[in-house]
Amino acid sequence: MSAIAASAIRQHLDRVRAQVDEALDRLLPSENEFPVSIHRAMRHSVFAGGKRLRPILCLETGRLFDGDEASLLRAACALEFIHTYSLIHDDLPALDNDDLRRGKPTCHRVFGEDIAILAGDALQSLAFQVLASPGPPVDSVKLQVIHELTQAIGTRAGMVGGQVADLEAEEGNIDAQRLDYIHASKTGALIRLAARSGALYAMAAPESLGRITTYGEKIGLAFQIADDLLDELGSTEELGKTAGKDREQHKATYPAFYGVETSRRKASELVEEACESLEPYGARAQRLCELAHYLIERTS
Repeated sequence: MSAIAASAIRQHLDRVRAQVDEALDRLLPSENEFPVSIHRAMRHSVFAGGKRLRPILCLETGRLFDGDEASLLRAACALEFIHTYSLIHDDLPALDNDDLRRGKPTCHRVFGEDIAILAGDALQSLAFQVLASPGPPVDSVKLQVIHELTQAIGTRAGMVGGQVADLEAEEGNIDAQRLDYIHASKTGALIRLAARSGALYAMAAPESLGRITTYGEKIGLAFQIADDLLDELGSTEELGKTAGKDREQHKATYPAFYGVETSRRKASELVEEACESLEPYGARAQRLCELAHYLIERTS
């Protein structure tokens, strides 16, 4: 990606991110609403920064098919609530035991483990409340997205299953198949769903939904490989979280298993394949292709 293209996509992402943040602020309880501690903890983690990748994917795929902006934004916010809940729980001492997230102290460091656990629970609950709220699209579409979301965060090739496999991989039992499962489940499943949900909300045709699904699967894995590389090669200041923890904790990562150069090549191949799946849409899919390239070229 050229410097001009990279600058343009960053500016576009900043605009969409601001739009998402405004909507998140409206949907979250006020930090002064009783009980104050839980609402402040929820807001602390949601507004600690972040790329807003999942909500942006939902919005951009929905826009590709002329989806209703207001309903897409609600779905996008629900996905960010789910993602933030997962980060709060991942950072807990029983799991990754991290002090920093997005450059700020993790939720349990500020509010205690008890409130942090409940803040994650509350964000998950709020996500489903938002998805089930009145308004378009039709209820059958909402139900399908909710059903797919429960799968994406569950134990069968979903986020929880991937987290468990990741924890168990620290014991040293890892092969290529297990590594792919961890990446596809722990990170990829929710990214894939983010892309699909926008298309579903926009009532995309089955053939188009298939292309978007392929796109989401490819960039989901590419994103995690890029994340592994950043943890291996980046600094704590750049990442906003503790660098090098994957290696210290003997995590199952692409660089650890395949090496840095092979991992970089794999991420690039996945992005090219993702963009190829969108070729029938021509220039209309430009943003999605630019986003895919940006995900593996970022430095944080």
